[in-house]
Amino acid sequence: MSIDRETFENASEDELKDLSTPDHVLGFLAAHEDRAFKAREIASQLELDEGAVSTALSRLKDRGLVEHKATYWAVTDDAERLAGYSGYERATALFNEQLGAEDTESWREHAPQEPHPSVEDES
Repeated sequence: MSIDRETFENASEDELKDLSTPDHVLGFLAAHEDRAFKAREIASQLELDEGAVSTALSRLKDRGLVEHKATYWAVTDDAERLAGYSGYERATALFNEQLGAEDTESWREHAPQEPHPSVEDES
């Protein structure tokens, strides 16, 4: 995964090597907690090897940090479990530092009124 030049220059070697593939994957899924992704989509977005992402997803599932259905993966909705995972904390801190903390209200303001076409109509 690439990082911006400012992070490269200001972060220590320990800070940069601390974020593992599972940390990147979990951080990405947590940042998009309202969506589920295929492993190849995650790999593409994070610029990581698809095999490494698949392995990371399997390990995260074993720890109860992600959920898997068919070919899709999503972060768990168990906030307590996530909070107990130190990699999640590091990933969240790094993403917040690089991209800024998320503004939930801003997301809601720009959210589409209709469900995504992939969501089946239950009526």
